[in-house]
Amino acid sequence: MSKSKKQEKNDLIKEKFMDYYKTRDIKLRDELIEEHMYIVDILSNKYVGKGIEKDDLYQVASLGLIYAIERFDPEKGYAFSSFATPTIMGELKRYFRDKGWVIKVPRRIQNLYKKINNAKKVLPQELQRTPTVKDIADYLEVDEESILEAMEASRVYAPQSLDMKYQVQKGENSIDLADMIGEEDKNFDSIELKDLIDKSKERLNDLEKEILDLRYYEGRTQVDIAKTLDISQMTVSRIEKKILQKFSLELSKMK
Repeated sequence: MSKSKKQEKNDLIKEKFMDYYKTRDIKLRDELIEEHMYIVDILSNKYVGKGIEKDDLYQVASLGLIYAIERFDPEKGYAFSSFATPTIMGELKRYFRDKGWVIKVPRRIQNLYKKINNAKKVLPQELQRTPTVKDIADYLEVDEESILEAMEASRVYAPQSLDMKYQVQKGENSIDLADMIGEEDKNFDSIELKDLIDKSKERLNDLEKEILDLRYYEGRTQVDIAKTLDISQMTVSRIEKKILQKFSLELSKMK
């Protein structure tokens, strides 16, 4: 893409943000979400392998993106990605914190969990199904108790240097991690988010509420939920998308 076409694209996105800021048009918001899902991919991938399922990370980051789009003020002049990055990172960090994960685990557990992650990639191809704890234990030649211990203890959010810099989009200035977690009103976002959740849950039917609770409060995977509710994983995924859409609608009303 030539420089002029890139500029045209950036100008078009900026224009969409200006229009959405003024009109709150749902179609425009959905277009902006779709055009910025790459930020969700980049930031959620940074936490893969730290004890949370990739699908969970993606869904939490997606909610953060919606939240960022609703709060973004294009008239302030800075790039949306510079605003969205700390917002999405904040949602991911809050999810880790709310899960109550520990910071430090023994080295042997960390090493074993890396092997478990590798086994989870290899065994489905060999077995043509999701591997059980016993399958993984046999593959790694360790006892099942050690596998369970590693999987539980692996729920770790590895601390990163406050000097670490993130560059979401090529050509934009990098952002310090310290800037992303700067102290403002510690209760403001949590109050807003709780209000959003409470109001959004009023839009959900019983099945949607159950899936929301299982996914975000109990931290269960789509596959596990599908087995529990005796429905397909595709159905769980489809319902999750509906839940996010209803959350998005509530966000647009709260602005």
